[in-house]
Amino acid sequence: MSALEVVSTSKIFNQGTAKQVDALVDVNLTVNPGEFVSLIGPSGCGKSTLLRLIANLLEPTSGAVSVNEKTAAQARLDQDYGMAFQQAGLFDWRTVSKNIELPLELKGWDKAKREARAKEMLELVKLPEFADLYPWQLSGGMQQRIAIARALAAHPPLLLMDEPFGALDEMTREYMQGELLRICGETSTTVVFVTHSIPEAVYLSNRVIVMSPRPGRITAVIDVDLGSKRNEDTRAADGFFRSITAVREALRGTHAEHAAANAVRGVEDR
Repeated sequence: MSALEVVSTSKIFNQGTAKQVDALVDVNLTVNPGEFVSLIGPSGCGKSTLLRLIANLLEPTSGAVSVNEKTAAQARLDQDYGMAFQQAGLFDWRTVSKNIELPLELKGWDKAKREARAKEMLELVKLPEFADLYPWQLSGGMQQRIAIARALAAHPPLLLMDEPFGALDEMTREYMQGELLRICGETSTTVVFVTHSIPEAVYLSNRVIVMSPRPGRITAVIDVDLGSKRNEDTRAADGFFRSITAVREALRGTHAEHAAANAVRGVEDR
């Protein structure tokens, strides 16, 4: 059973108007359970749009999206995925523990079970001593760990992440990458991760999905074979740099192809 299937999916905004935007065209993607997949491409290529289609926050113009062999809409109702964004999105008036409990409240868990699960998640992200503090009392990296804990609190099999470490400094970002791999390894969570950083995509992923400039489509899939246990030595390994080069060349090829197509269109328009 696949964790995620995106089949011949396109997304057009303002279709049929002068403001029409072809965001995605004919995207096909299969993600297996426990896999970590990153989406990378130029700004505006539709990475975040694809993530929102998977989450059923947007409806596709054509094609189909399924999560755990359910429609995206049913998966959303069943809370089969968690989400984490660039901003942690925590509620400042709720304690750290109460922030983690929020999705469990929405699912109707009783108080004792919620509190036990929040404590378990705080142990998982190594912040148990901060349970009674408020988000504004934490660093940016700590807030993101709490956001990940909240996203995973209800045991979702799929985690969707939209540049969650983009606002962090480099050292904190690398630390959070390691923590994310540890947490997802311990929970066997499938991850679809949006990033602009080639090294980040390579370090985290089993596969890197390269997307074209708008209208977004998948132009390359780069397999990353760095083993299941990644650490600081991984960042110095030859395979790490080979994979970075492969992704960078795929992106360059995509840009060149897009520029050539635009040039042809310009000639035709004249």
